[in-house]
Amino acid sequence: MYVKPKKGLGQHFLIDRNIQNKIITACEFNPSDIVLEIGAGRGELTCQIAKKVKSLYAIELDKDLCTLLKKNLKDYSNTKVIRQDILRFNFQNFLNKIEDKIKVIGNIPYYITTPIIEQLFKYKEKIKDIFITVQEEFAKRMISQPGSRLYGALSCFVQYYSEPEILFKIKKTSFFPKPKIDSSFIRLKFRAYPIMVNDESFLLRIIRTAFNYRRKMLKNSLKDLIPEEKLQQFFIKYNINPSIRAEKLSLKDFINLINFI
Repeated sequence: MYVKPKKGLGQHFLIDRNIQNKIITACEFNPSDIVLEIGAGRGELTCQIAKKVKSLYAIELDKDLCTLLKKNLKDYSNTKVIRQDILRFNFQNFLNKIEDKIKVIGNIPYYITTPIIEQLFKYKEKIKDIFITVQEEFAKRMISQPGSRLYGALSCFVQYYSEPEILFKIKKTSFFPKPKIDSSFIRLKFRAYPIMVNDESFLLRIIRTAFNYRRKMLKNSLKDLIPEEKLQQFFIKYNINPSIRAEKLSLKDFINLINFI
């Protein structure tokens, strides 16, 4: 059964066998693992994963691909194909039925990468590791440090909850149809010990606001959220230039700011 890739769903199938094997090796699957695969596609990785783990839940939105997956996985009793839009998937109900932590793997379309990561981070207590294939620049944004042109709110958000690591690059020729740019395979490992902050939601709000006005000095971009006097006291205490912009502040600096005020 042949299923033509659907452009509207952002489908790019991984056809490079060497990269497939490299991904499987990097994930270090073992017989006790429970795995959630996002966007199983034609099953290029799914069948290989099924051979190595305790149970596998393969999520796929495309009706035709679900039919193909069920056919290809008929011999694997540890695997369940779920036809579902991942953005509508009820993680809470799913995870409530599973006792152990899960591993998540997926080849994520660019336009839904951020909301998927945000959704997964909500359930970090039930997730062991996240392995995802994303556009190369998006991966670099997640690991970027202060001063980089790619450093921004996404960098701080991802690094607050996890330790992101680009495992390897995947050339665009590894996919069919070939996308316009290369991809990266990245691991998001949740921090063993949470970063201590007095008000997590306010921290994330401050970071988003600061980078929404990244060309402005911090004292101007945050003037509606933090009194100028408080900011000046913070700058003095931590020996920070009062003219600093968001792109020069580390995640630790933002955390110090929230805890200070």
